[in-house]
Amino acid sequence: MLFAIVPAAIWLLAHLAAEASSKGDVTAGRLAHGAAELCDKGNMTANTSSHVQPGSSITLSCQLKPQQYSKQCRIAIFFNSSERNSSYSSSVSTRFLVHTYGKHMFTCKTLCEYGKKLICGIDIESGNPPDEPRNVSCIQQGTDGHPICTWDKGRLTYINTTYVVQLSNGTDVFYVSKESLDTNFGSLALSKLNFDSTYTIVVAAFNELGSAFSQPLVFMLIDIVKPHPPKFSVEFEHSSATNCTLSWYAEAQVQHCRLRYRPLTRHSWSMVENLKGEKCSLYGLEPYTTYEFQLSCKIHPKRGLWSNWSTYQNRTPEAVPTGVLDVWYQQQDGGSQQQNISLFWKALSKSEARGRILQYTVTFEALDQQNPVAETHLTTQTNYARVMPRVNYKITVTAENSRGRSPPTSIVTDLGIQDLPPPQAVSAIAMGNSSILISWKPPTSSTASINGYVVEWADTQRNARLEPHPAWEKLPASSLSTVIAEHVKDEVCYQISVFALYQDRAGQAASVKGYSSAKAPSAGPQMFTTLHANGILVSWEAIPAHQQRGCITGYHIYLQKRDSQVDPRVYAISSMTAQRSLYITDLQPGEHYVLWMTASTAAGEGPWGNSELICLESAGEWMTVVLTCSIFIFSACICSMPPARKALHSLLTILIPQWQSKAIPDPANATWAKKYTSVKAELRWPSSLFLPSTSTFEEPEPTQVEEAFVKRSTLALQDKALFSSTGSKGQDWALGSSRGHEEPRYKPLPSAADGEVREQQPPDLYRRMVEAMEHTQNVPGYIANPNPSTAPPYLPLGAGTAEDVPELECHPLSVFPTTCLAPMFPYEGNLTLDTVKINCGSLTG
Repeated sequence: MLFAIVPAAIWLLAHLAAEASSKGDVTAGRLAHGAAELCDKGNMTANTSSHVQPGSSITLSCQLKPQQYSKQCRIAIFFNSSERNSSYSSSVSTRFLVHTYGKHMFTCKTLCEYGKKLICGIDIESGNPPDEPRNVSCIQQGTDGHPICTWDKGRLTYINTTYVVQLSNGTDVFYVSKESLDTNFGSLALSKLNFDSTYTIVVAAFNELGSAFSQPLVFMLIDIVKPHPPKFSVEFEHSSATNCTLSWYAEAQVQHCRLRYRPLTRHSWSMVENLKGEKCSLYGLEPYTTYEFQLSCKIHPKRGLWSNWSTYQNRTPEAVPTGVLDVWYQQQDGGSQQQNISLFWKALSKSEARGRILQYTVTFEALDQQNPVAETHLTTQTNYARVMPRVNYKITVTAENSRGRSPPTSIVTDLGIQDLPPPQAVSAIAMGNSSILISWKPPTSSTASINGYVVEWADTQRNARLEPHPAWEKLPASSLSTVIAEHVKDEVCYQISVFALYQDRAGQAASVKGYSSAKAPSAGPQMFTTLHANGILVSWEAIPAHQQRGCITGYHIYLQKRDSQVDPRVYAISSMTAQRSLYITDLQPGEHYVLWMTASTAAGEGPWGNSELICLESAGEWMTVVLTCSIFIFSACICSMPPARKALHSLLTILIPQWQSKAIPDPANATWAKKYTSVKAELRWPSSLFLPSTSTFEEPEPTQVEEAFVKRSTLALQDKALFSSTGSKGQDWALGSSRGHEEPRYKPLPSAADGEVREQQPPDLYRRMVEAMEHTQNVPGYIANPNPSTAPPYLPLGAGTAEDVPELECHPLSVFPTTCLAPMFPYEGNLTLDTVKINCGSLTG
């Protein structure tokens, strides 16, 4: 066969060369030893062919035609618009070394004063000769298709390369050609073949730099036909959850198939080979599981190509759950003979649930009762809580899907677990990678048999709303250690408890704190200080969980005098005591101290928290503060009691000057005032002269009062008032204290018509009383005289007798607020002082 192919290949090359010449691929102007371009204005030549390999040296020349030559112009050769060489003669040449693949463009131009002119140009292409085509293969899709042959071209040629497929069946030879520039793989479609012939294929490649041939490929059509993927379906027998039947349809010539299937959750396949016919049954599938089925076929069992896999997915029906729920509980005292029982369980796996769980059934059965009544409750959650009477219960939990219920799980709650001792020597070792090794020893002195252990763990800083229950794991009685990794994070502290199970009853717990990995805290505790007489109370808050970075093993409180070079005193507090405060004594009063605090984990001590500057007050300062506060509190208590206020009032009345307690005499009780009442009708002026109506009221003209200063009397602890006239200088009126004294007799005041000037010296308090009344009391009359020429020579009083005038009541102590100033003249009329001179000698003495 090989000897028959070689002459055919020689013939092929000759045929291709003749075909290229007929198409004009070889230019008429090509020289015997190089390439040339003949143009109207000149010629451009190269000493090599138009196709070279990288590393080749090319000599390029340009020759002007005689009529184009001019001595004033240069002739130059350019490579990609870059000048390589020039001359003032009619020709020029240059050498060029090819370094890169692809097309290189050279031009020849004349350079004159008026510009450039193109003379001619030539292109040189750089590439590789073709490699031998490798991995030749042919394939036909379906029994009624056309073969397609492919091969590996090898390295890129970078120049136009032609590939020809020679197909021979022993009697006939067929050629199919295709040009390709830079693809890595080649392909050609052949005409339709028959199943009875044997074919030979050779792939030839050639370009301007060389040629190459592939090894021959000999085949029959049955070897290269790839059937189309078969179509099939899957049915479950009588709604069976574990058995199914596959049916398929393939092309007529297909006689051999194979099947593979798997659950979608797995990566490995189960294979079924040598399937004949169009049906297949499978058994032992998992209920309520989605399976992927794939089927492939070919024409001959030992020859030919397999079809592509056809894929079908379907889910098996549900079945009765087989898994047993993993149930755990917590029991809390609710008071009033009540208890809160919280149940939680882990959801069944898909293989155990064997369907979609619709609900859970929780049953409570009270123990130690003659006729126990079971309470049944339904829930769709994986936890259940209920307040129940404070008795022991047997609790049963089952899961239910559309086909039935799972086997029940029972636990017994026991209020008296004192006889159920906890495991011993519980320890937690950090394993890193979010895992903790828990180990323990069996309980000692236990009379009941142990049928397992429960390991429970929870984040010490967990949010009860986000994580309502802890994680747990049940272990057989033979296990004394386990590695927990579920819901475990690095740099988090966990509270770990181990329980022993006594016939489904949980005994007492043994607890320990643990972590998978730890670092020193990233922050210090927030510290607070409270000063006391002989020390300081230091308290602190827990570091936030994300800043603890492990389990806190202890705290350190540092105390140092301010600006001291001596090492501070250190107080170590272990976290095992759950202590959050420390009372520090032995501090010097008046000395300033700096106080700060740190926290530690197994990885080391963290940074400081806040610092405090403290100083204890000295004993004298404390005594002063305490004494002052005591006096103030005592005074407030005394003043709040009426008997005490009355006694204090009497004491202060004795201590202050006597004149402070003098009562102001009432002028209405004077003899002249009583006499005046009998003749008031004759002497009163009409009120209309002095008090106009409110609609026409005008401010009356004020009366001028002259003050005369006299020598002050020397009467001790008495207020003295003297009324005298020029007609009776020897008569005086002395006013003593109003207590226990009879009102003195005196003469009436003379009339102002006599032209005499009267001098009056009112008592000091009386004068101040009048001034106060002018500012504080709304008296119907006012001290003014609207008509000075007709002013009456007396002090008009209101209607009524002296007995009708109320006595003035005034509190003798000015230190107590009072409203004892009553109106001095609550009657009709006005008090005019136009003829009265007030002697203020007693005021200025």
